[in-house]
Amino acid sequence: MVYAAIRVRGTVNIKPDIKKTLQLLCLTKVNHCTLLEETPSIKGMLQTAKDYITWGEIEKTQLTKLISTRGKLTGDKQLAEDYVKSATSYASIDKLAQAIIDKKFSYKEIPEVKPLFRLNPPKQGYEGIKRSYTKKGALGYRGKAINALIDRML
Repeated sequence: MVYAAIRVRGTVNIKPDIKKTLQLLCLTKVNHCTLLEETPSIKGMLQTAKDYITWGEIEKTQLTKLISTRGKLTGDKQLAEDYVKSATSYASIDKLAQAIIDKKFSYKEIPEVKPLFRLNPPKQGYEGIKRSYTKKGALGYRGKAINALIDRML
């Protein structure tokens, strides 16, 4: 299972251990998104930073849109279909997204790719950045509902 994690809150008055965890997750600024594989260490890091981020399981269609529209290479160049074909063994971004979902390939293994996606703030805003998703807020684990949030942010 592959998680998409999005940073929701800023850096003011943040504890040092949570700040370090967010740096290790490559979530340095608000509205940054990153792809994470499900491992016990990643789950622990997500729980540590749960008051500043939201995460859930990303679907293939959303991952394809995310990579094609917001994927960047070093030098702030767009991640294009022909670069994916030449740099990896996959013929298209769609097949690459399926391999990432199936855990056959990691997004960070693409040469010269930036490990995060810079997204816009969501249309109609966040639900509330001080409450968890289960209490009608925006923070914490949201399961498949992360796909609707990513759609609002693209």
